[in-house]
Amino acid sequence: MRIAMIGTGYVGLVSGACFSEFGVSVTCVDKDTSKIERLTRGEIPIFEPGLDQLVATNAAAGRLNFTTDLKAAVKDADAVFIAVGTPSRRGDGHADLSYVFAAAEEIGQALAENGNHRTVIVTKSTVPVGTGRRVERILRGALPAGRFDVASNPEFLREGSAIQDFMRPDRVVIGSCSDHAREVLRALYRPLYLLETPMVFTTLETAELIKYAANAFLATKITFINEIADLCESVGADVQDVSHGIGLDGRIGRKFLHAGPGFGGSCFPKDCQALVRTAEIAKIPLSIVDTVLRVNDARKRRMADRIVGACGGDVAGKTLAILGLTFKPNTDDMRDSPSLSILPVLHESGATVRVFDPEGMDEAKKLMPDLAYCDDAYATMEGADAVILVTEWNEFRGLDLERVKSLLRQPLIIDLRNVYQPEDMAKAGFVYHSVGRPTRERPAEPVAGKPPGLRVIA
Repeated sequence: MRIAMIGTGYVGLVSGACFSEFGVSVTCVDKDTSKIERLTRGEIPIFEPGLDQLVATNAAAGRLNFTTDLKAAVKDADAVFIAVGTPSRRGDGHADLSYVFAAAEEIGQALAENGNHRTVIVTKSTVPVGTGRRVERILRGALPAGRFDVASNPEFLREGSAIQDFMRPDRVVIGSCSDHAREVLRALYRPLYLLETPMVFTTLETAELIKYAANAFLATKITFINEIADLCESVGADVQDVSHGIGLDGRIGRKFLHAGPGFGGSCFPKDCQALVRTAEIAKIPLSIVDTVLRVNDARKRRMADRIVGACGGDVAGKTLAILGLTFKPNTDDMRDSPSLSILPVLHESGATVRVFDPEGMDEAKKLMPDLAYCDDAYATMEGADAVILVTEWNEFRGLDLERVKSLLRQPLIIDLRNVYQPEDMAKAGFVYHSVGRPTRERPAEPVAGKPPGLRVIA
């Protein structure tokens, strides 16, 4: 089979590379000439573990190609995927669909000139309900009935594990009323049948809503456990034990119950905003999702206050060592990262803010140029008054604590991701602040008549 992937951003590039690994002939299209030249040379413009090797292997095999020529790419294609950006519009939070509709118009014109027999046009971008129908109307203006079919095939890729998510997905969602479109997409995903991957066939509108509903629900779980973490701190409970205890309930599940500084990234904030705006237009307010957004934004802003409080109420003249900048590990994505809400406040409060991130510093420098960027984690710590762990990269999970203590002016660690255990840090001689757990300054002593915290090994 042959497909064209319009857009070489995160979704388009990962999806195109993975489809080529399935044996499909894939041509990825982008208007950015410099990006296409880089991809042709084997240079990957985003950081995603394993993507460079996947692209190199399939490009060498001739199954994966890159071009700026959309007309040539869609010629004889069985399916054309629209995988362009849908950022939030400034001011109102609606998804900006201009790139999607521009791509649909260009695809329609190209197919009309190429004379393709029948092509399935698939929206892979995350789009609000009704977008597929509008794409259908655009194509109808250029092509006669029977020459095209429209489908929605939302992606569920997590940055940092996107290839695994594509190759071993929880489900594949295909929205279309066309039997032909369903059969073409079923054939494209045929390799997943060996894994007995569930295929959800539904309407365009339902498929579009599934993606938004899934992200909104996951964002709600994160925000819920963050609020529970605040309650834990107030009453002396441990949020990690609470998360474990409720996560063992099969109706709830253990994923996305990790307390922290709030969610960010390219999906949850944008998609929740778009879902709320869609609901407002339909006059069906989504109070829960709207509240999730407001609580999450406030939480990220409050993290700076927590850090200042842990540093004695004032950071003016102090040096702070920051570990991690991206919204999550294994990505270089800075979009809506908690660090963007926290670090400028610390800098404006008079602190010297030294930072290190394994992959995100190039992008962070554009957004926060006033910070001091260091070559490694330990370089941030020399003479610093505190270490603040913002993103839980693996290399920050096994720090040499004796070296850390020797570099710091005082042994203070503020862990916004609960990477370490309070008891271990107290024994190592640190004043240790985390999220939703008691602050420890010395080894905890048993309290008569009080049972130990929950420790269930599942």
